[in-house]
Amino acid sequence: MSVHSAIPAGRSLPDYARDLVRMHEAVIGGSRPPLAPRPLVSRSWTRMLRMGLAVRGGNPRVSVTEEEIARRRCASPMRSAVQDFIQIFEANPDASHMLLVVADADGAILWRAGASSVRRRADALGFTEGAVWTEAQVGTNAIGTALAEAAPVELLSGEHFEQDQHAWYCTACPVHDPRTGDLLGIVDISGPALTLHPAVGALAETGRRLMEAQVWRCHQERLERLRQSAAPLLAATSGPALVVDDHGWVAHSSGVAVGARIAAPAARQTLAVPGFGACVPERLPNGWLVRPFTRGREVLLELDLSGSPLLQVQAGDTGWRRLITKRHAEILALLHRAGPAGLSAEALSQALFGDAGHLVSVRAEVSRLRRQLGGIVATRPYRLADGVRLTVTEDAGAP
Repeated sequence: MSVHSAIPAGRSLPDYARDLVRMHEAVIGGSRPPLAPRPLVSRSWTRMLRMGLAVRGGNPRVSVTEEEIARRRCASPMRSAVQDFIQIFEANPDASHMLLVVADADGAILWRAGASSVRRRADALGFTEGAVWTEAQVGTNAIGTALAEAAPVELLSGEHFEQDQHAWYCTACPVHDPRTGDLLGIVDISGPALTLHPAVGALAETGRRLMEAQVWRCHQERLERLRQSAAPLLAATSGPALVVDDHGWVAHSSGVAVGARIAAPAARQTLAVPGFGACVPERLPNGWLVRPFTRGREVLLELDLSGSPLLQVQAGDTGWRRLITKRHAEILALLHRAGPAGLSAEALSQALFGDAGHLVSVRAEVSRLRRQLGGIVATRPYRLADGVRLTVTEDAGAP
């Protein structure tokens, strides 16, 4: 999704910026504005007023320490692409009027680049490394509002809630993990309000695309290294086998097609892999070798509902016990009763909530269950995976 320009077609930038300041004064003061705020801005201002933020500034700022900045930079999947984008940014002819900021998914600024004059002006706003630029901290701004709206945002002058930010424009694009869709952070370009150009949005979008492409490229390179390191072991392995990373992404598959990802393996925890049946993962450097038990072996589950739901798992000589939530116990019991035919998401919603309208909740619960138990539940339809046998001990006092 591209950034929608804050400047209407055909409007003079200086005139429009002045109109936005007048709009801000009128709306906050309770009088009729010369133009209505955009819906995006109106929603954000409503949130600000509900939170009690001050229009004239003075809202308490929050920052993370230098040590925390370094830790977050190191952990960020965006880090390998940031320096590449900084070079692209600094090569832009208008870079002397712009500030590049990259924040994480919490709104904490991790990287910043730009001319010293623009950085000094940003310093006066607290727009510095480590500062948290969520709406709750600094009001309506592109970083915080992009986080709140889960969408690209461009704001100009009086569209900012705090008056001290009226001299600025800001353009932000959320960056997502192309593997999972999880939010990784925000790339933002800001500068003096009267220097805003339509190309700024395209530049921010370039940063987003570069970072997401780099995350994907690094992912593929890690899988290739894992595949190469496991090659000697695979050459001596007969029968079906998978090589996966610590998150379950498949680097190599032989003997069965399982898609791009399985449940994340864990030591001494049985996996139920569709098409493989019951498996025990074996540790590799930076990954796992996953092979099925010998033919006919089963994963045996015992679900005890006589007290707090307790699940016991046994597969050959490997076993473990774990308390699970009542909701997860209910899902397992329903799938047990459904048998091999399983249940659709709609049918599971009907059984859990009394209607078929809670598909998002159903999918989220099953996803959490699969992460916790290692893929014992298969999907499409939801059912106990091949090679899994469940017995249920009901609460004796249950009706």
